[in-house]
Amino acid sequence: MAVSLVMGNMVGSGIFLLPASLAAFGGISVIGWLASTVGALLLALVFARLSAVVPAAGGPYAYSRRGFGDFAGFLVAWGYWISILAANAAIAVAFVGYLGTFVPGLTDRPAAAAVTALVAIWVFTWINLRGAQAVGRVQVVTTALKLLPLAAIGTVGLLYLDPSHFTPFNTSGDSAFGAITATGALTLWAFLGFESATVPAAHIEAPERTIPRATVVGTLVTGAIYILATVGVMGIMSPGALGVSTAPFADAASSVWGTWAGRLVAAGAVVSCLGALNGWILLQGQIPFAAARDGLFPQLFGRQSKAGMPAAGLIVSSVLITALMATNYSQSLVSLFTFMILLATLTALVPYAFTAMAEIMIRIREPALFRGARLARASVLAGVAFAYALWAIAGSGQATVFWGFILLMCGIPVYVWIAWRARPSPTPPSDRG
Repeated sequence: MAVSLVMGNMVGSGIFLLPASLAAFGGISVIGWLASTVGALLLALVFARLSAVVPAAGGPYAYSRRGFGDFAGFLVAWGYWISILAANAAIAVAFVGYLGTFVPGLTDRPAAAAVTALVAIWVFTWINLRGAQAVGRVQVVTTALKLLPLAAIGTVGLLYLDPSHFTPFNTSGDSAFGAITATGALTLWAFLGFESATVPAAHIEAPERTIPRATVVGTLVTGAIYILATVGVMGIMSPGALGVSTAPFADAASSVWGTWAGRLVAAGAVVSCLGALNGWILLQGQIPFAAARDGLFPQLFGRQSKAGMPAAGLIVSSVLITALMATNYSQSLVSLFTFMILLATLTALVPYAFTAMAEIMIRIREPALFRGARLARASVLAGVAFAYALWAIAGSGQATVFWGFILLMCGIPVYVWIAWRARPSPTPPSDRG
């Protein structure tokens, strides 16, 4: 279940709609995929090492708080929570895009598309309220089903590859480095979730062994699947057709094997998006719950249902996603998806960067936890992972960085309010007569 949570949260809407966002860059986007795979693996190794010595619920929040203190922990929890909300909105958008294969005209009616996306969000919120085991069972089934269409396009689809679709290699109009940086930021979206097993640590058996293995194995296998599948779909569809497709893998399958294949792949993509939504909604309640338990989020988020789930956090998060979708539903699916994934990626990169440096801080402050592990080697790997996070932040674009920074700063008044509520009561002056 831990591996399926990691892969299921990564293999979701990202890979199934990303080729449309990458079409404007051309074949050079494959280099972006390689860069994000290496970067995601470096970050995954940091999370794997930390999860073995700090098996606390909350993932990046727990590690940052352990390394830097309460305020840094709050900022990471706040940013990661925003990332999850944006990610769930993007996943729901991609779900509607592929569902449009079976419901003609759905993607052309923004209001109907938004309502459909919100129905999916609230159905999986209800499933999560029933307990972690229910989430785990759904995740195992959906992860298995979602890999089938990717495997088909990433293997058999390569036989139909047209090399002319990769020339010119860089069609972005930017330099090679700029194009790789931009595509690296976009493709990192598909890797968000490699840390998923570290968040619900309290619900995982033998977390000190299970979480590191699930994190590294899930990231490696997923990266290989992404690259093969992307090359396959870009080789089958022309850049022009790919750039306007709301269901690129289904359209690629239809052009090669016929309508029946397109519908089959679309069905797999629908299942994939729903599986990712299931896992990410689990996380949208766990992060504020972990912070509230430590007194860094409003206590409302620390309440649990009879099933042991953070019910208030799940419901409040889904209400905020509903508001986010309602205010942006008039955009086209591809443009809305692109904006959401960049915002989700940026606000997740801040927690990733904090976590990379938190490992070094924890090693300095608590060396006994690592049982003789080499500080220098681990510090180099953590430093490279931190540098990669900064590079990916730069690739998100000025507009995305602007909005991400504003949203992060909006959390500071919340932290001040929580600190004010938690202040000790003033001691009344003594009566000296």
